[in-house]
Amino acid sequence: MNELILDIDDLSVIYKTDLETVKAVNGINLKIGKGKTLGLVGETGAGKTTTALSILKLLPENTGKVTSGNVKFEGTNLLEMNEHEIREIRGGQIAMVFQDPMTSLNPVMTVGDQIAEAIIMHNEGLSKGEIEKRIDEKLTMVGILPSRKTEYPHQFSGGMKQRVVIAMALACEPKLLIADEPTTALDVTIQAQVLMMIKELRNRLGTSMLMITHDLGVVAKICDDVAVMYAGEIVEAGTVHDIFLGEDHHPYTEGLFGSIPNLSSRTKRLNSIPGLMPDPTNLPEGCIFAPRCKYCMDICIRVHPNTVFDETHSLKCHLFDGKLRRDKQEGKSEKQ
Repeated sequence: MNELILDIDDLSVIYKTDLETVKAVNGINLKIGKGKTLGLVGETGAGKTTTALSILKLLPENTGKVTSGNVKFEGTNLLEMNEHEIREIRGGQIAMVFQDPMTSLNPVMTVGDQIAEAIIMHNEGLSKGEIEKRIDEKLTMVGILPSRKTEYPHQFSGGMKQRVVIAMALACEPKLLIADEPTTALDVTIQAQVLMMIKELRNRLGTSMLMITHDLGVVAKICDDVAVMYAGEIVEAGTVHDIFLGEDHHPYTEGLFGSIPNLSSRTKRLNSIPGLMPDPTNLPEGCIFAPRCKYCMDICIRVHPNTVFDETHSLKCHLFDGKLRRDKQEGKSEKQ
């Protein structure tokens, strides 16, 4: 891989209350090369947003806790930084586009003032005229007329609010952009526009990106590499080619692809993965996907699988113990 901008090693995160301990992220490894985009895919509750919040040390103060691991940004461990040091990184070198633009914007501040906040915090020497010029540039970059900078969030549509949020995130031209399902609340047409805009801005600014999504179509359009997350673990990772065109896949990844509607065939029902994700307060002893897996063997229930590597591709599944391209029917017959 190219020189790394972000290297997450053995990261584990819990949410602890008086009643229970939620194991949200369990020993994950992620790497993002400079100028590259990594797609983090998985269903709701898999731990994607918790991973993103951990990078910027934005976990809930009283309940969220990193129990192990390192998060290195350009070689520096972010988890060892104090609050003052991490504030210099947030917004300046690493920016985040949050999931819901409706709640990400302050309703009593103009959009121009909200973009200005980020610029002023990380560029103290700028004059008022220079700040206004930067605001105009960023709004133009995301396709909003600069004259609208004096308006308030309620005067913008959902898609326009998301553009404002992206303009805020890009205000200081960060080295790494974390986009947490940036198109979830938008209709399909606006989704396509926002994705194309993100892709163009990434190419123009040379920004690396972590794209968190549950939409494999978004991954195919935007990403260079993919990591599939399930119940707090990375069960499969590789290049876009590995995931979309490779022969071997984790049964969960197979299930995700199988859930996508096929436009060339008629069917009464959409396919789905049977069952539900395990309770994060009481994870299975063996493979976390075993209760839902059609290839489940005895070893899957008893033993947690190791990760198998093949150049750029990795899988965490007993079907591939020792090597990839193993016949999955072998597992099916053993179960029978």
